[in-house]
Amino acid sequence: CTHDGEIYRARRRVPWPGLAAVVVSVLHVHKGPFSGAKHLDDGETETITAFLFHRGGHDDPARLAENAGKSFQGSIVLGMGFTFDDTDKKGVASPLAEMERLIEKNPKNKEAIFPYIGGAELNASPTHSHLRYVINFRDWPLRREKLPGPGWAAADETLRTAWRRTGIVPMDYPEPVAEDWPELLAIVQGRVKGRRGSHSTAPWWQFERLRPELFAATAGLDHVVAVSRIGNSFAFAFLPRGTVYNEKLVIFPFDRTSALATLQSRLHEVWARFFSSTLKDDLQYTPSDCFETFPFPAAWETRADLEAAGKSYYDHRAALMIGNDEGLTKTCNRFHDPYETDPAIQKLRDLHAAMDRAVLDAYGWTDIPTACDFLLDYEIDDETWGARKKPYRYRWPDEVRDEVLARLLELNARRAAAEGQPNPG
Repeated sequence: CTHDGEIYRARRRVPWPGLAAVVVSVLHVHKGPFSGAKHLDDGETETITAFLFHRGGHDDPARLAENAGKSFQGSIVLGMGFTFDDTDKKGVASPLAEMERLIEKNPKNKEAIFPYIGGAELNASPTHSHLRYVINFRDWPLRREKLPGPGWAAADETLRTAWRRTGIVPMDYPEPVAEDWPELLAIVQGRVKGRRGSHSTAPWWQFERLRPELFAATAGLDHVVAVSRIGNSFAFAFLPRGTVYNEKLVIFPFDRTSALATLQSRLHEVWARFFSSTLKDDLQYTPSDCFETFPFPAAWETRADLEAAGKSYYDHRAALMIGNDEGLTKTCNRFHDPYETDPAIQKLRDLHAAMDRAVLDAYGWTDIPTACDFLLDYEIDDETWGARKKPYRYRWPDEVRDEVLARLLELNARRAAAEGQPNPG
């Protein structure tokens, strides 16, 4: 499409006629300008884009500067020996009773132990509660020693950087070092040191990726928005600050339901599902592809109408999960189940539609309907599928989804141009 070709006919999401269980799109492409009628699925259209939409341009969406520094993958610990975890079956983590004993013996140990949560807990716990704790020595050096030459106060920055790299600093070093917590350091030395793979580049007493930029961005907030990086639920929730977030989480430094409403809306969902990579059949939410490229509505983080719609949805969902003792995954499965008739689930569907309406209106797209139906994302063969539960989702019809995606692509291109980014085409 960007090299003098034109798609003049396309049929999307067609089951492969052979034995392979795949879904394809069938394209007819003309080299040079095409003067005849163009057909997309069963309808006639003036344009067919490289994304097989009727509008929106051919180029991949650009990462927008306005979204920079607002989404983060959680910390990569790389060593379960850092953790206290009674659910560990491999014997690498320490038991919670040991953590409690160490804190009772020396309350100072609590300063280097943090709650630790990943995508599984976020989606399984009705209250998004953590089950694990983790020893976190941040970016601290390992120990102080009597070193030749000037002390810390008299050293220049080059020498200070060299000391930090070795992990050994002079006796007058004023900040914490890991050796200030000898009992915790002994655990990490015994359970982590020497057990990391050769690809590890971090000192053995520190996380492989601490994500200091995440902690800086969330400073001053009571809680943050989080989503599991891998999974089909596409469910955002609030988590408390002061927690170590596992790499299976994506964290957003927002504490208002206006931000959560926009992220949880179907507009953001269809964008993320279209542009994300997948792991098996699961959505893999990658911030660079799903968040940094998404053209948010104006003032999306603080709008009162989004705040109200998001709060109604979130509060009802939270009460529903606690009342049913079910986490996000089970609740979302019921949300998308065409045979689920619980009035509380139906109310959740209605509140989601109201939230979508508020977000659509924030864009000025009052003509886009919010009605959903229980639909498959691809055709399945009933005989081959058998008695398995069909993968329905309660979602917008294809034509509504494609119209929203096309408009978002156009908006992304306009925003990128306003930021002075070159046109990739």
